[in-house]
Amino acid sequence: MNLLSIFLMASPSGTGTGSSSSWYSFLPLILIVIVFYLFFIRPQMKRSKDQKKFRESLEKGQKVITIGGIHGRIVEIQETTVTIEVEGQVRLRVEKSAIAIDNSQTIENK
Repeated sequence: MNLLSIFLMASPSGTGTGSSSSWYSFLPLILIVIVFYLFFIRPQMKRSKDQKKFRESLEKGQKVITIGGIHGRIVEIQETTVTIEVEGQVRLRVEKSAIAIDNSQTIENK
């Protein structure tokens, strides 16, 4: 069968009962969208909000780990960048968005 014959065999939905059955056909799609929002979108928004809050609360002298795995202590904070000091008195300037976690939190959790 081709696609045109399938469309021609479909019953017309102009009757009153057809509109209510079409509403029920969208119900699974609506449920999928709700589940997708609850399990994927909302937790990601919360995680993003927590990361932004953490990066705004960075302080001088705080031990941090970058997303590249570099451990260091914050020496200077600019508007969008942070200067960290790593072992051997080496200073690196990284973007605030590259700071992953507070190093002292990982030590306390172990």
